[in-house]
Amino acid sequence: MDYKKEIKILLWILVVFTAVFFLPLESVRFTTAISATLDLAKWYAREHVVMCLLPAFFIAGVISVFLSQGSVLKYFGANAKKWISYTVASVSGAILAVCSCTILPLFSSIYKRGAGLGPAVAFLYSGPAISILSIILTAKILGFEMGLARAIGAILFAIVIGLIMSFIFRKEEKVKKEEQMNITSPPEKRPMWQTSFHFFTLVLILVFANWGAPTAGDTTSTWYYIFTYKWVITAALALFLCYSLIHILKINWRWVLAGAVVTAASAFLAKAYVSTTKLVPMIPMITGIISLSLMTLFDKKNEDNREWTLSAWAFAKQILPLLAIGVVTAGFLLGSTHDNVTIPGVIPNEWIQWAVGGNSFLSNLFASVVGAFMYFATLTEVPIVQGLLASGMGKGPALALLLAGPSLSLPNMLVIRGVMGTKKTVVYVSLVIVMATFTGLLFGSL
Repeated sequence: MDYKKEIKILLWILVVFTAVFFLPLESVRFTTAISATLDLAKWYAREHVVMCLLPAFFIAGVISVFLSQGSVLKYFGANAKKWISYTVASVSGAILAVCSCTILPLFSSIYKRGAGLGPAVAFLYSGPAISILSIILTAKILGFEMGLARAIGAILFAIVIGLIMSFIFRKEEKVKKEEQMNITSPPEKRPMWQTSFHFFTLVLILVFANWGAPTAGDTTSTWYYIFTYKWVITAALALFLCYSLIHILKINWRWVLAGAVVTAASAFLAKAYVSTTKLVPMIPMITGIISLSLMTLFDKKNEDNREWTLSAWAFAKQILPLLAIGVVTAGFLLGSTHDNVTIPGVIPNEWIQWAVGGNSFLSNLFASVVGAFMYFATLTEVPIVQGLLASGMGKGPALALLLAGPSLSLPNMLVIRGVMGTKKTVVYVSLVIVMATFTGLLFGSL
């Protein structure tokens, strides 16, 4: 008998039994935290898994399968010119407008394809932090000064953190650089413009399908008109995707037509029979993803098409379980805040608001740390900070929260650790928190 194994099993039984035995169900704070956990998990599943993460997995699959290693190395590799790689990383982030979790499969795909640590980290930070939409909304709601400070800070953060990471792990980067010098990439299977067309069509579908609502009372801005017609734009982009599937990926046009018809029919049926407005777009999105998966998996003419969907599935298997753990933990500790719903976690919101008042070093540090571990959906950080400012939060800690919060979260950290290891993850998270703290302190003193 393996006594060590049996003792370990016994200890786990005792831990679980003790935890259940002493559950503080009589505590209002505990039961409220449980409600916050379930609420955040439900909201995350409805708002982000279908509309954000599933399309992001397929975009990551395009990078992994269709984008040659040579192309990744040209712009992000260890031997690429720094001004090119960091510029591309920052610009890519500004275009994507994704949250800290949606960026993960994209980061993972370019990192595994050989991107240098510095450019990959710059891309990882810039995706959620520098999106054009978030900067515009910040300036519009929190003031031009805060919007400008966030834009400048986020761009500098992406570049500086990437450069520091590259310097700290320079020995590993040197080895990678030497290895990449000997890589001879096979010729492209198709012209680069075709791969780019397919890739950016998927990216634009992700961006417009998740275009946020305008501020209350806004009925004249460009933002409002794009939001009003976002599903028309998304449908038009879906037609471009159909073109890409037929003429670029060479999938049987009958299969593509059948998938398009079924997806369009599901959209009309959802609008007619689904009463919950927010669930309506999910029906055609799920139908479209299932149709795309089936037509690529059963395409026997081009193995790359099948590999595309299998690659997306591989990213989903790697990332979704860790995100689930992170979302549940964040909900229990910090509560659930979304769509004018605020349910406190075990850590009271009053403590957070009390801790981030003024412009002391500790208030900025606290805002950075809390922001780093909280989960912010795309653009939700702005109304949250607006509420905290109204409750007495200092403008320095507010900027610190805006610079650390959207780019990091507990779910995000767990996945990053799985991609590049514990040491690099700790350094990356620490750099974001430290830089956000001192930037908030400087901004608050101006």
